[in-house]
Amino acid sequence: MFEGNLLTILLLIPTVGAGVVAIMPGNNQRLLRTGALLVSLAGFVWAALLFAWFDSSSGDMQFVENWTWIRAGGFNVAYHVGIDGISLLLVVLTTFLMPLAVLGSWSVAKNLKAYMVFMLLLETGMLGVFLALDLILFYVFWEVMLIPMYFLIGVWGGERRIYAAVKFFIYTMGGSLLMLAGIITLYFHNRAESFDLVSIADRLAAGQIRFSPSVEHLLFLAFFLAIMGGLFYAAYKAYQGQIFKLPIVGNIAEKIVK
Repeated sequence: MFEGNLLTILLLIPTVGAGVVAIMPGNNQRLLRTGALLVSLAGFVWAALLFAWFDSSSGDMQFVENWTWIRAGGFNVAYHVGIDGISLLLVVLTTFLMPLAVLGSWSVAKNLKAYMVFMLLLETGMLGVFLALDLILFYVFWEVMLIPMYFLIGVWGGERRIYAAVKFFIYTMGGSLLMLAGIITLYFHNRAESFDLVSIADRLAAGQIRFSPSVEHLLFLAFFLAIMGGLFYAAYKAYQGQIFKLPIVGNIAEKIVK
């Protein structure tokens, strides 16, 4: 029903908003907080509109955008984004939680401008992960999500924040390398012609792509460890109190432990 770059607009809202916040006067903390809150609310409103426009009777990807991004040396990488019922709910949840995160960190005063910029860039990465339908694009958004997290932990974390940030970097970097290895293996093992998830899924369903059990297990482990390794580590360090002072995450973790 609706055509256009609807998902790109969703991704641009926090990205452009981060740029706007970055050029705001650093000494006007009220303006920085209000600006970040308004940007996050705009993202939620747009996600709510996508939810209203979504055709729940269809099982296909919707609001799809597919443009050639990189075509060189036999590699075909596309800016391919789309949304289904599951990813739609995750997108709405992400945009709903972001204004709450901004409000929950209203008391942050240290390097406030950088903090709000990183929060908005973090939202861009999270949304991109849920929308990406190309494995390389997914990987890029995954890295975009991890970089702000590193700085948020390292600058605004608890007493051992540097230690926690370095360990977070090591764990997530190792996981990212595993994920990249899995993506490349998936591409070359079956000469997939592209990194397009929809195309790969269709070929799997048609029996055009086949994996041995050992390759299936290795691919599963690569993606599982890449995605869950950093999450488990962050939860463990939150339990130990090393990132308790990270707004929202730290406060919730501290209450759970108590």
